[in-house]
Amino acid sequence: MNSRISIRLAVGVLLAASFACGGESVGEASPETGSTFSTEGVPSYEAVAWPTMPNNWVLGLASGIAVDSQDHIWIFHRPRTVPEPENQPRAAPAVLEFDGDGNYIQGWGGPDYVSSTEFEWFDTEHGINVDQDGNVWLSGSGNGDDQILKFTRDGRFLLQIGKRGASQGNTDTQNVNRAADIYVHAATNEVFVADGYGNRRIIVFDATTGAYKRMWGAYGKPPTDPTDDEPEYDPRHFSLVHGVRIARDGLVYVSDRQGMRLQVFTTDGEFLYEKPMGIYPDPDPAEAAARAGDTSFGQPTIELMEATAGAHQSVSRTAFSPDPEQAWLYVLERSAHKIVVLDRPTLRELTRFGRHGDEVGEMYVVHDLTADSRGNLYTVEVIATGGTRKRTQKWVLTGLSPM
Repeated sequence: MNSRISIRLAVGVLLAASFACGGESVGEASPETGSTFSTEGVPSYEAVAWPTMPNNWVLGLASGIAVDSQDHIWIFHRPRTVPEPENQPRAAPAVLEFDGDGNYIQGWGGPDYVSSTEFEWFDTEHGINVDQDGNVWLSGSGNGDDQILKFTRDGRFLLQIGKRGASQGNTDTQNVNRAADIYVHAATNEVFVADGYGNRRIIVFDATTGAYKRMWGAYGKPPTDPTDDEPEYDPRHFSLVHGVRIARDGLVYVSDRQGMRLQVFTTDGEFLYEKPMGIYPDPDPAEAAARAGDTSFGQPTIELMEATAGAHQSVSRTAFSPDPEQAWLYVLERSAHKIVVLDRPTLRELTRFGRHGDEVGEMYVVHDLTADSRGNLYTVEVIATGGTRKRTQKWVLTGLSPM
């Protein structure tokens, strides 16, 4: 077992089973589609190219994706990262809304969207969440991106939490520091922030006023700033808090990407248990041998696989299946280029799928995912190579096989 990981899974299984059976709080709203959804089996998925980009637009690095109560899918990308000068005028707006079939609904936002002094746009676009009222929340991960922004679904500014370049570190209650992710919990009207690129904590604000509520670090301990004598990886602290999601039963799932673990808390920040993930060779020998002659993005596939696997980054983001109990937990394995499906009450792995590459059904630096009301998944990738092919994909749930 990897000595970097502290294992509390045995306790976690018991606690997860207990918490999954109770609680009445409601998380992200699901649309009333009339469809039924079963989790009695092991799911299988088929990737399709998605969506249809209008106006001959191109994407920059696509970092965030979210679903709303209408089953519309929202993409947050970085228009300034479109690499070719001739294509930069074709960069799409930073915030894009599509229906599940990939039809374009609307787009807004970006570095030129700041038309007044009401709010400060980001240096680097990063996280997105759509709350129960259809409001769109955004975070940035660039230097000085110490703010969170809230807009109506059609792009009208509502609220800014924090100020650009104002962070005072991990004990600051007014500003974030290059926040990776945000999630609005309807039951408490609170916005939970994975404040992970510049800080190492979860911080919670009132979703209406932006008032500070509480914060915590790894294992529910008070967050602290790093010291000079700390090791490069210290499991007592979060290493890169990259995602936060809250299930309907009130369990808070925190993705510690560089720490290669998932930690679970109550909404008050009480630590419950953790699951280590991403303990694999660099890369898997069998997969590497099978791809020895392949190329991806014009480069030898094995070289790209080795580079990403060697980064040792695992739990990038999570999502839930749409059934009332949210029985499945989807986890992105960043360095392995896979989506892992866990049985949420026990955190037992049911299946994993995907592989490295540049074709449909393959992944490279997969960054975020979301699930619609029918159990289909949507992913975005921050591909730093391959020209304008900044990829988004839909993974259609095709069936269930026996456990």
